[in-house]
Amino acid sequence: MKILVIGGSYFYGRVFVMLAAAGHEITVVNRGTYSMADMGAAQIRGDRRDPALWRNMTERYDVVVDFCSYVEGDICTVLDHMPVRPCQYIQISTVDVYRRGTGGYKTEDTPFEERRLPGEAGDYIAGKVALEKELRQVCQAHGVVWTVLRPGILYGPYNYAPRESAYIQMMVRQHILPRITDADGQFQLVYVKDAAEAIQRCLLNARTYGKAYNICRKEPESYDSLMDMLLKVSDLSIQEVPVTADQAQQQGIPLPFAVRETETELYDNSRSIRELGMEYTSFEEGMGKTFRAFRNVFTE
Repeated sequence: MKILVIGGSYFYGRVFVMLAAAGHEITVVNRGTYSMADMGAAQIRGDRRDPALWRNMTERYDVVVDFCSYVEGDICTVLDHMPVRPCQYIQISTVDVYRRGTGGYKTEDTPFEERRLPGEAGDYIAGKVALEKELRQVCQAHGVVWTVLRPGILYGPYNYAPRESAYIQMMVRQHILPRITDADGQFQLVYVKDAAEAIQRCLLNARTYGKAYNICRKEPESYDSLMDMLLKVSDLSIQEVPVTADQAQQQGIPLPFAVRETETELYDNSRSIRELGMEYTSFEEGMGKTFRAFRNVFTE
């Protein structure tokens, strides 16, 4: 299968390319910051928002997997200008597209968040909502089938975001781990290799056409369960440092997940299990692999 990946040199995309290249012909379109040759993929360097880039795409790709569409128009620019269009377009979206405060576990049929929320997070969500709508319209116009994946919070090796890696760095270099004493929020994680596997299960899979999938473990975590797991998978002598959320912010300790119960939003992953056959990696296994990978990075 010939797959065109947009993005793909960083965390989620990188892992997908590494896995998929073993069985498919992969071409990655990105700005060329990192070479993809050692991952077994061809590479086309360019700006995805430049129509000329796509007009020069004369090969036929079976599937486009888009990791880096963020603002309205990103998908139109691709499909409106490709002279030979793919069969399927897979957009990587986010569970954040759902309306806040609806309660319970959100399914793929939960309404979108149509309110404009403040800050960079609000801009990100608004962009993803607009792009999901754009995907449907432009794919219908060009006779391309679409699939949307909405991952929860990704974790794992190669994660460049200061999430679990920030805590592992403190453990490895300072032998400390903060314990957030007043955090009661919950959040759902997904091991990056599982998220990459979900894409592979959608490739030219007719059952997935015209559908979206929440990709995450159903069991929510908390700051306590995260810290407990990091201690469990660690082979280091670690001192826990109790701090409140306010103290953590003052000290520059990252709080990348929902801190308060009022911030908690949960998602139903049953469609991904039922239709994609997903089997999510246990938190202990996934965090164990993540800890060992970053321990090697931070001890260099």
